[in-house]
Amino acid sequence: MPHPAAVAPWHWSALADTWTLEPAVAALTVLLAGGYLVGVRRRGGWPWYRTAAFLGGLAVWVWTTGSGLGVYERVLFADRAVQLVLLLMLVPLLLALGAPVSLLADTLPAAGRERLRAALGGRTSRVLMFPLVSTVLLVVPPWLLYFTPLYRETLTSTAGNIGFHLLLVLLGLLYFWPRLQLDPVAHEYPLLLSVVITFVEVVFDAALALVLLYGGHLVAEPYYASLARDWGPSLARDQFVGGNAIWILGDVVGLPFLVALIRRLIVTGRAETAAVDAALDAAEQARVSDDEASDGERPWWLDDPNLRHRYGG
Repeated sequence: MPHPAAVAPWHWSALADTWTLEPAVAALTVLLAGGYLVGVRRRGGWPWYRTAAFLGGLAVWVWTTGSGLGVYERVLFADRAVQLVLLLMLVPLLLALGAPVSLLADTLPAAGRERLRAALGGRTSRVLMFPLVSTVLLVVPPWLLYFTPLYRETLTSTAGNIGFHLLLVLLGLLYFWPRLQLDPVAHEYPLLLSVVITFVEVVFDAALALVLLYGGHLVAEPYYASLARDWGPSLARDQFVGGNAIWILGDVVGLPFLVALIRRLIVTGRAETAAVDAALDAAEQARVSDDEASDGERPWWLDDPNLRHRYGG
């Protein structure tokens, strides 16, 4: 990666024609894509849209860290802000929509499925997937990032930068996995609760953006000032654009998640209604059969030779 102070002035075309290599993300995405496609081939009949979502998430991950966003990630505050939203929300949402754990479970032998089921039912999984915990893992890290030395660490340290690229995706997965419930979870919670949590997350995003926009404090000001770039927005304007990116882009990225949740609610509601209708139909059929069986039985006195003449038998 070029030194932050040595890059050319930013331009929109950099999002497509300027590239760098993030080895950790590149290697991980290749492994995940290969493993997923092998699983799809072994299982057979896997929905194409699940594959498209998962591979799309990996592609966005590579683009976010390797395109112009990756080249300018340590130069412009706004660039880093866009990365934050994409890595924490969009990439893990797409990966979760691919249902990779369900695919893994379908392709594992019986013993492997049992071990996976045991791991998902363990205490660690239950804690991480508890709604309050998974929500905190999504909304708190951006606050810690911007208002602790962690942010500067991601700018000045190679390990910190790699951690920024990887850890945010993991935290996002821990949020979207139990909220969507497409993959096996430690405990199923009402999907309506996920809708409520989504609105809570939107409030926290807006609050963070407002603090960045109007809090009167420039994040990592000594670092950005030391770059002494003679192009682009001022430090204050750069942070203003970044704050708006977190607010607006966060809401835009959250919309597909809300749509997916509503779709899950509808599908689940239809399935539950169909199951209830089937149970009621079975109960009604059983009652009718019992009534018909009862109607078909002749009273004993009609077959008694001493009594049947009295009742017209």
